[in-house]
Amino acid sequence: MSSASEGRAAAVGGRDRDQEGRARNARPRDGLGRPLPYGEPGVARQPEGVVRRPEESVTEAQALLDAGKPFHAHEVFEDAWKSGPEQERGLWRGLAQLAVGLTHAARGNVTGGVRLLRRGAGAVEEWAAVEERTQPYGLDLAGIVGWARDLAAEVERDAGAVDAVARAPRLSGRGADD
Repeated sequence: MSSASEGRAAAVGGRDRDQEGRARNARPRDGLGRPLPYGEPGVARQPEGVVRRPEESVTEAQALLDAGKPFHAHEVFEDAWKSGPEQERGLWRGLAQLAVGLTHAARGNVTGGVRLLRRGAGAVEEWAAVEERTQPYGLDLAGIVGWARDLAAEVERDAGAVDAVARAPRLSGRGADD
């Protein structure tokens, strides 16, 4: 077990497992979540299963996006999706998909990036259409959807990796690109 795994997983029967025996990859990761060889220094992982208030999830995810860590932001959104109320799962799942879409786009995976950016934009837009929800927890849903669609079109057109920091969305405030 490498020190980067922080005791969270150990090789059992040739596979990394957590303390409950579930499969977990203990390899260190880079800032975009790509696995590095065992023993290499990596970026600290986002803890899983953290229950946060929705506003805390937005703040934490924005900080990670601003730091060029959309993969880690997706984990924050995934925690909110799994721990939040049923009626909000579509929102958090859509935001997680957008963060993964940015991750793929930053890694140069054009197909995956475009697909997840568009899927996430659709999910967020669909969730917002119910009762015309536009700014839950300070989120600028229209701006986020516009950012995702614009980025998907850019990635599809240019067919190259994007800079995760430069293309990170603004989750709240005046708009996704402001």
